[in-house]
Amino acid sequence: MNKFALSVENLTKIYSNNKTKKQNKALNELSFGVKQGEVFGLLGPNGAGKTTFLNILAGTVVKTGGKVNVWGFDLDKNPRQVRASIGIVPQEVNLDAFFSPQQLLELQAGLYGVTKKDRITNLILKIVSLEEKANAYSRNLSGGMKRRLLIAKAMVHQPPILILDEPTAGVDVELRNNLWENVKKLNKEGVTIILTTHYLIEAQEMCDRIAILDKGNLVALDTTERLLQRIKTKKINFKVKNLDLGKKYSMQDINIKINSKNSISVTYEKNLLNFGEIINFLKQNNIEIEDIFTEDGDLEDVFVQLTKH
Repeated sequence: MNKFALSVENLTKIYSNNKTKKQNKALNELSFGVKQGEVFGLLGPNGAGKTTFLNILAGTVVKTGGKVNVWGFDLDKNPRQVRASIGIVPQEVNLDAFFSPQQLLELQAGLYGVTKKDRITNLILKIVSLEEKANAYSRNLSGGMKRRLLIAKAMVHQPPILILDEPTAGVDVELRNNLWENVKKLNKEGVTIILTTHYLIEAQEMCDRIAILDKGNLVALDTTERLLQRIKTKKINFKVKNLDLGKKYSMQDINIKINSKNSISVTYEKNLLNFGEIINFLKQNNIEIEDIFTEDGDLEDVFVQLTKH
């Protein structure tokens, strides 16, 4: 049975406006857990409450109610131990341009109270593939290297949980792939990863489980595979030979669209029909199939379905 690296119970945050006397519930009794060693996705549209949640963990926002437990430490009773158990990689690149990676990691370790004999600066630089740039100015690093240096900074106190807040925002495809290779490597070494991202295809490929927030509420929490199974509709494109454009084709529980004399698309609900019935229908109508292209739904379809965004 998996132990929880992080768990929240009825977590609530209410912002009050003294002028209008209105209250905004940024988090509404959230309850979920993140298992040790998993890659956990935290998704939601802008204003869903993701940033508020991360700021509560970081200690920069005080929760209104509920319980937060991180690596066995209660946020109310042991706030310092909670912050020592997590490393947060921010979305913004906030590096001192005139410090080298080695100097930045040494400084960060000092801020966390890590003694010199317990520091693993060189090992961390090797993990994020920056050992050759250890003494270079940070301003001379490429965009991908700066992102990896942010991960390195979050690791100086060897936290068991690493939180990545939009880590690939504005990063090109090559750098993004490189970054994910580093994250996968850390996860294999036992680090629990919590990821927020607007690139839903990344979450689909990287995460074991995903929580989707909307307006402070938890609207979904499941494995990536089960979330994808929620998609009811399936679309299939057929490449065919000389379709009769004057003929009308109709079949119960299926939407048929004629694209051209060589192309036809069908959309249907997976639980109402099976693929073989569609093939038989086309054969009975003397439609000769040359090729088939399926368009299975992805996490974006689930996201839109649940949040209406």
